[in-house]
Amino acid sequence: MALLHMEGSRTRPGERGETLRATDRVKKRGQFLDVQTHGRRVQLRHFVVVVQRHAGEDALTGPTRVGVTVTKKIAGAVGRNRVKRVVREVFRRNRERFPAGCDVIFIARDGADALDYATVLDEVTSSERALRAAAARAPTASTSRPRRPRTEGRRS
Repeated sequence: MALLHMEGSRTRPGERGETLRATDRVKKRGQFLDVQTHGRRVQLRHFVVVVQRHAGEDALTGPTRVGVTVTKKIAGAVGRNRVKRVVREVFRRNRERFPAGCDVIFIARDGADALDYATVLDEVTSSERALRAAAARAPTASTSRPRRPRTEGRRS
């Protein structure tokens, strides 16, 4: 289905504007695991936000990418998709509130499926300072050390 260009919109077809492209999202499982393993966590009321800086030149000026994780424990398929849509929309419209050159992963907590746009935006706005502090402390993707694998059973 083709999107129609509406009269009076702020951007022209093909311009960057407020669109959320595939390159603005964390999409692969390995990328999610890397950020969740090595990134810094910020606790919000309805989300845990994990932040990790990009490596190299992208660390200061590169794109900020967003990813959303919602488990089946939180909601059914419709609720999970709604949480992801709302978080991506908050990110798309408010990129300046997120630290530049970072991957930002939102992990939904109980109650996240009942949130609307304004509530998610309020949580992000109130945690903006904490997100920037976490990004400053977060290791970059290339300097992260892998965690030791878990051993079977407990040590005595």
